[in-house]
Amino acid sequence: MTNDARAARAIFRAASIDDAQAPFDRVILKIWYPALPGRADEARNTGLVPADKEDAPYRVIIVMPGINVGPESYAWFASSMCESGHIVVTYTLIAEEMPGHTSLTPGLNLAAITPDTYGREPSSTALQALIECLHSENESGPLERIINIEDVVLVGHSGGGSVALFNANPDWFPGVTRAVAYAAHSGASTMLGFADNSILELPSTLPLLLIGGTRDGVIAASAHRYGDETGNPLERLRQTFSEGMRGNRGDNYLVEVDGANHFSFAWPQDESTARAFLDWPETTDGDAIRSFIFDLISDFVAGNDLGDYRRHELVAALQQR
Repeated sequence: MTNDARAARAIFRAASIDDAQAPFDRVILKIWYPALPGRADEARNTGLVPADKEDAPYRVIIVMPGINVGPESYAWFASSMCESGHIVVTYTLIAEEMPGHTSLTPGLNLAAITPDTYGREPSSTALQALIECLHSENESGPLERIINIEDVVLVGHSGGGSVALFNANPDWFPGVTRAVAYAAHSGASTMLGFADNSILELPSTLPLLLIGGTRDGVIAASAHRYGDETGNPLERLRQTFSEGMRGNRGDNYLVEVDGANHFSFAWPQDESTARAFLDWPETTDGDAIRSFIFDLISDFVAGNDLGDYRRHELVAALQQR
């Protein structure tokens, strides 16, 4: 799963969010990079371990979090991806995107996803700042010339997954090459003025991977937001795949993971925040689920065909188009 010759290390950076008002005008990045584990002597005073430049430049993976899910819950994924040869970005952004509700967020401009505005402009408030920061780090400093800024993959969880899907558009964000969403869909909220059971059409210029769990209690409990009272944890993902994606590219996938729930991707789980109290218990070992998800996403970002996963014991269903 990882390269024993590499160690996952990270630096912290801050970037400005255009048009945001203080104190919500900063995003804090943790940029994970493959490092040389045998060079700790150079880090005695600063803690900065040199990057492993042998296989550089490295593809970038930006992890877009769920609402009120801290970046530490994605460290298992970020560190393993880093050790396997990727630059990984996790980040912290606080915003009051709904009046009276301040939260940790992937960064979503609700005004850009109304019936009159959706698809005309980016809805991600953080992505441009994140990419610009990566450009700057690639020009000088400890990560100079090791970041492949022409190959950026968006990997989102829950609300962050929806933001990844909505903004997987290289016309808006040059360098973005594909997107992954776990426990997310493109269902349109009736509170924003959409009709019941509306599915937003996604940018279809890039490969997309949707992953959902058969035990997703959070999506089931949220069905009323979209005019659906059935509470099926997978129906909205299936609609996203069948109605929200245009054409038959051959590299778009929907994978349903047997026994996984909404927070299987976020570990360790922090039950003091977010909506884990709505989730259903996993019916498959959580470590096995995360190992499977890691392998699945690794193959997808490498451009491999995922058809063989149909025979995997954790796959409840796989669709490809």
